[in-house]
Amino acid sequence: MALHTLLLYLAAALGLSLTPGPNSLLVLTHGALHGHRRTLLFTVSGGALGFLALIALSMLGIGALLQASAGALVALKFIGGAYLVWLGVQLWRSPAVQLAADAARPDPGGFSLFRQGLLTAVSNPKALLFYGAFLPQFIDPQRELMTQFLVMAVVFVAVEILVEWGLALMAHRVRPWLQRLGRRFNRVCGGLFVLMGAALPMTR
Repeated sequence: MALHTLLLYLAAALGLSLTPGPNSLLVLTHGALHGHRRTLLFTVSGGALGFLALIALSMLGIGALLQASAGALVALKFIGGAYLVWLGVQLWRSPAVQLAADAARPDPGGFSLFRQGLLTAVSNPKALLFYGAFLPQFIDPQRELMTQFLVMAVVFVAVEILVEWGLALMAHRVRPWLQRLGRRFNRVCGGLFVLMGAALPMTR
């Protein structure tokens, strides 16, 4: 990948990882209930495996489409951009998150935390559609596809792990902040999604 494309992708992946979603909310809750070490070791690693599986499925579909038609990337970019705009509008309209920590809940085992992280990642059909819309914006059809796919998958999962670990570390501080200012935060992130969806398909 070209350096400027990689840096743009890194910034976009960081922005996406910072956006509230099912896995980030699960990590916040687990961090508050079970501590950041157990959350990183089990919940975050399970979510990372789930994200990796979704990215791989998206890339297989994108690769097959590009092999069938090299010009399909342009259409895929605009369709993906429209989907990102739609997601941004939905996020803008979303209410602030509500996180409830039940201290009386029995302490689950590591496998249970891992399973929750994995299933939360793979059970959201929007995630698969999102990766299908997000990844083509950064593909250069003139370069080796598999290398680009590998770089994008590794970078995204690494960023996601770091962000979720940070959320687990700051669980007690972030939870009340999200509940108090979450609506405003959703609007900022939603606006960024709309801008990204409108701008990325125009980039070369």
